[in-house]
Amino acid sequence: MTGTSVSFGDRLAAAFDAHGRLCVGIDPHQALLGEWGLDFTAEGAREFGLRVVDAAIGRVGIVKPQVAFFELYGSAGYAALEEVIATARAAGLLVIADAKRGDIGTSVAAYTESWFVPGSPLESDALTVSAFQGVGSLAESMELAELTNKGLFVLAATSNPEAAAGQQAVLQGGPRAGMTVARAIIEDVHAFNQEQPPHPFGTVGLVLGATVALGDYGIDTATSVAPTVPVLAPGFGHQGARVSDVRALFGAFAPGVIVSESRGLLTAGPDGLAEAVSRRAEEVRASHG
Repeated sequence: MTGTSVSFGDRLAAAFDAHGRLCVGIDPHQALLGEWGLDFTAEGAREFGLRVVDAAIGRVGIVKPQVAFFELYGSAGYAALEEVIATARAAGLLVIADAKRGDIGTSVAAYTESWFVPGSPLESDALTVSAFQGVGSLAESMELAELTNKGLFVLAATSNPEAAAGQQAVLQGGPRAGMTVARAIIEDVHAFNQEQPPHPFGTVGLVLGATVALGDYGIDTATSVAPTVPVLAPGFGHQGARVSDVRALFGAFAPGVIVSESRGLLTAGPDGLAEAVSRRAEEVRASHG
């Protein structure tokens, strides 16, 4: 079942070394489809996705399809997504499926199998997941990720304002009592990674928004757990975060930060996208020294 013998952490490190840390979002929402002269259909989403992949090849190492914008079209949308993912992976790009799945028991296991089992139509390199039911509810997903050499990114401190109250809430009992929810997620993720064979980056990472003040979430950016944890960081470009501020924003987390940008690049349109990606990728490389 392993598919590849190379861990996700090793492949992520290789992508960083070869192309830098920029991740290009594939978000075919209707406003962008219209701007690109494409129909609001599964075929339009497919064409959009393939054009983004083409612009990414050789310029970045990571792409992130937003599953919702394909799911919108039902089975035809999923067929389009399958082709986009397969094309990206065949070109050597790491694919992070932004599906934000979360559940318990056999349900969460089935979700993860859909995205991780070798040969699955949706096989990707990593998946975003939600720990609303506790990081422990993701145990089977985490174990499958390790087994198949794939990666997970657990939502911890997200940039949408309505999430702050829950993510900043302080736990009242158990081994993580006194910690914020966000900090407890980080601790649990780090604990899992520490139990696995050593790699440049752990199998399980975090989603930390680039537009939030991490200190407000009880997250110490000087923490010693940070360097081993990969971080998917949305919020750059259109949402306002600047790539030059990565180190200031994330501190000790910076070595593992994936700079995720979608609309800020995609609004360049099909003719200007490749140039926009090249320019931003160079800015990201420069920001990390």
